[in-house]
Parts: sequence; structure tokens; C-alpha cells
Amino acid sequence: MSETDRPLEGLRVIEMGQLLAGPFTGTILAYFGAEVIKVEPPGGDPVRGWRLLRNGTSLWYRSLGRNKKSVTLDLKSERGRELAGKLIETADVVVENFRPGMMEKWGLGPEQVKEKNPGLVYARISGYGQTGPYATKPGYASVTEGFGGFRYINGEPGQAPIRANISMGDTLSAIHAALGIALALIQRAKPGCGTGQVVDVALYESVFNLMEGIVPEYDGAGVIREPSGTTVTGIVPTNTYRCDDGKFVVIGGNGDSIFRRLMEAAGRSDMAENPAMADNAGRVDHEAEIDEALALWCAAHSSGHIISTLENVQVPVGPIYSVEDMMVDPQYQARGMFEQVEIDGEPLKIPAILPKLDATPGRTDWPGSEIGSHNDEVLKGILALDDAEIEQLRRAGIVR
Repeated sequence: MSETDRPLEGLRVIEMGQLLAGPFTGTILAYFGAEVIKVEPPGGDPVRGWRLLRNGTSLWYRSLGRNKKSVTLDLKSERGRELAGKLIETADVVVENFRPGMMEKWGLGPEQVKEKNPGLVYARISGYGQTGPYATKPGYASVTEGFGGFRYINGEPGQAPIRANISMGDTLSAIHAALGIALALIQRAKPGCGTGQVVDVALYESVFNLMEGIVPEYDGAGVIREPSGTTVTGIVPTNTYRCDDGKFVVIGGNGDSIFRRLMEAAGRSDMAENPAMADNAGRVDHEAEIDEALALWCAAHSSGHIISTLENVQVPVGPIYSVEDMMVDPQYQARGMFEQVEIDGEPLKIPAILPKLDATPGRTDWPGSEIGSHNDEVLKGILALDDAEIEQLRRAGIVR
């Protein structure tokens, strides 16, 4: 095995669609060695212009577009769709996140391309999935996080649900899509198989997959999980507390022996030895009392003191980190969580992509490239177009 080998080396992925869920799926696959050809409209993926820019391209896109070959094709044109179809014929995987029915409208749906490429794994990401009465509804992450159940439980009781300041539903869907693609490729590789299949990922279902015991608790006991602020319903103590330096710490002291060590460290041996708090059920009954004691203890000390004290007695505790904190933390550094690339000679750190593999790890080969920077390589090398044909496509605005 070469030290350059990665699990997906030799696989070709055509990434179609834009913004987040489909492109992050492509990022994961490219990081682990797949040749990902990103088909963009002539104006490029909108994320290229989102948030903070450097030299006309968003810093975010340099991470999201890493290791991908950028090809511009106007899919609104018949010739653009024809060339996309030719690319799909050469691929192992297609990733698309258009509204259901759009690829079929363009003649590029899974049933339409299966005859020429029966081994194709076709991953589809949409708000509500490819079937059902809501399939054609637009489904951004913000909406599907609510529909999938996350927003309902996230926030303070009696207040408006709170969203995380990231597009969580998109990222979760991308991880689910990458998992589904891996499973489909494993199935395709089995003796006597060789055929691909459709991987149907819905944003709301990816969020729903996080809901732990919420469904059986409702069906079996009629209990609806409600928002609980910084706590977790039915598990005590696990909460966030402010210290006297203004910083917050998270304490997870919900194991029986851990709770005893926690309360001893907090100077509350009376609670540590109280039989009524010896197990989780009892602690749930005394949640307000326990949280008040811990809040008062933390408020009287610095976050560093609380963390070191609890770490010394093996109680799970940690800080609430900003990205600035992450960048200087030795654990992040030791685990290689940041990779440095260069943009026009200037360094830029981007996050590593997980999971970590010890024998065939992923890596960043290059940051997100300029729009259409691989047009000639792909159009000539894969589709065998000559210079005159490519120039004709440029004049027609089909490629950039």
C-alpha cells in the first residue's frame, strides 16, 4: 500500500448542485481521494461570494471547494446538459441537491442515465426526500431543522426556539450522503453485483436521525421532550455554568460515582452522601437544588480553577470554546485539526475533514480553485473535445 493511497482513489464523482449539502458531500469524498468534478454554472457556486472574501472569493469556499476540479456548464442549455450527461457516463458517483424532478427534467435522472452507466451510485439530497407529499417543497436547512424536530427542543422553555449559527441540517445531510454512498459502493463491489443504486437523503430526516429516544418515549409513555435550556431532560447534573471570570464551563456529573466526586470537590459533601441523590432518578427530583449549588460554586471561582479541580478528580468538565480558542489549543494542534493552504501566496488555515484513518488518511491537496479552472483538463481529457469545440462553447456562454 502506497503512503499516498486513500480509500476512494480511482473513483470519479460528479458533483452537481450548489450551496452546502451536495458540495460538502463532495468535499468529504474528495478529501479521501475521489476525483470530484464539480459542475458549476458559468457564474459559479453562490458560496463563492458568501461572507468574508479574499481576492474575490469567499474564505469559506477555499475549504468547501478543496480537492475539486471545477468545470462550468450551463445546464439550462441543451449542449450543457448533453456534456453533463457524458461526464455522468464516466462516473462512479453522482451527487446532486437540486429540487426533486429537476434532474429528470434535464434528462439526467437516475433512470435516464442507468442504461449507459448501470454501476452508477446516484446520491440525491433534498429538503424532504424524493417521495411523499412534501417532496417538491423547497427545503433549506433552516426550515428542515424545525420540521425534523431539532428546533423544537433547542432553546429556553417558553421562549422562541433557537437556531445554531451554522447550517447544521446541510452538514448533517452531507455526512449521511457520504455514508450512504460508501454503503452503496460496498454493495456494488460484492461478487455478482456490480450495479449502483440511488441514495436518497432528506435534510429533515438527517436531523430526525439525531432525535435519540424522543420517538419511543412519546409512543411508549406519551411524553413530549421539551426545550430545556442548557440542560438535558432527565439527566442530572449536566449543565453550563458561569464562572467569576465571565467564562462558561460545561460539567457532566450524571454518573453516580462521578456525582459524588463532583459534589465533594464543590464542597457539598452533604449532597454527595445524600441517599436521595444517589442515582439519576433521585437527582432529577432534586435538579434545581443541585444546579443552584453548582452555579454558586462556579460563580465564586475562575473557569481555570473549576476545570483543574474537576479534572483532578476525573469529573467530565470543559470550556466553551470560540474558534479563537480552538486555534491555539494543544489538543486541536496535536490532532491536526487545521491544515494550511496558500491563496495567491498568502497562508490560510482550513479545517481537517473527519473521520481520521490511521492507514489511509484523507488530506487537502489544494484549496477551492477558481471558477472553471479545470475546464480544459476535463473537456479535453475526459470528453475528448478539441480546442475549436471548447472555444465554441465559450462563445455560446455554456462554459466560462
